[in-house]
Amino acid sequence: MNFIEQCLAGDALEDEIDEYVARWHEGTAGLDQELYEYLGMTWDEYSLWATKPSILRFILSAHKRNVSLDFELNQERLSLAARAETAEEAMQMEAWLKLIGKL
Repeated sequence: MNFIEQCLAGDALEDEIDEYVARWHEGTAGLDQELYEYLGMTWDEYSLWATKPSILRFILSAHKRNVSLDFELNQERLSLAARAETAEEAMQMEAWLKLIGKL
């Protein structure tokens, strides 16, 4: 099982990803795989995670719900926008979430 599958099965925690990466770099796991494959991510998911680690919870949620990461992120944006009282407030909330690294 890869990291994503182990997280979804409850056998690994989100914050253990660095340990998986270290094992791959040490050559003790995933020898015949690229790192993103070993982690259980698509190349696009891995690329986003590598530049913005806080996106991992959305990657896990997308895998759990069997939807694309884009769909999952759009659902989150819609959920946040639905809580706003005006379109301007929704846009401000989205900008703020991007600023703090939540989107």
